[in-house]
Amino acid sequence: MKYSTALLALIGLAAAAPSSDLARRQITSDELIKGGCKKVVFVWARASTEPGNMGMSMGPIVCSGLKKKFGSNSVACQGVGGPYSAGLMDNVRSDGTTEEAVNEAVSMFTKAIQCEGALVVGGGYSQGTAVTGNAVMKLDSAAKEKVLGIVLYGYTKNGQTKGSIPGYPSDRLKVFCRDDDGVCDGQLMVTIGHFGYLMDDSGDEGIAFLTQKIQAASSG
Repeated sequence: MKYSTALLALIGLAAAAPSSDLARRQITSDELIKGGCKKVVFVWARASTEPGNMGMSMGPIVCSGLKKKFGSNSVACQGVGGPYSAGLMDNVRSDGTTEEAVNEAVSMFTKAIQCEGALVVGGGYSQGTAVTGNAVMKLDSAAKEKVLGIVLYGYTKNGQTKGSIPGYPSDRLKVFCRDDDGVCDGQLMVTIGHFGYLMDDSGDEGIAFLTQKIQAASSG
């Protein structure tokens, strides 16, 4: 994977000096593990180098949006942490992340699915897309059926999978890959567009997509 000094500096600056808006976001969320089952469970894998287990970018944005739609007391946001360190160089592995990270995500999805009647959705950003995508692939068919929707931002395996999660229904997946995001063509070239999802409408679109899946399952 190719990184420029400028882009690495941007990552470092974002982590070290969050704006007041970012500071209000929940960079760590263990609401499923510590708070128990809720009506909606959202499992998220953060981007490389992001702090906490939710990160401070797309994860908190989507989590906050779902809470606004369904109520804070009805949504549990669970980040993939523990063995998933979000290390930068783990991107170059064949799966785009580590086996330990994928297994941790499988565990989080499994816990969510075991919640009786829970409406389970998930997602990831950058390396987190590989974590989530590989985790969903490892679920058995019955478990996959209970994952209502997935949103992926800057999908690092987009080129290899043709924008899919193999074995997972395409109508339950929404991939956000900007034309100027170099990781999306299968070469893992980090360009400025890889950070553009924070500035376009992708967050709102992802929230709307997951909301539609949740509402459809609720009414059904």
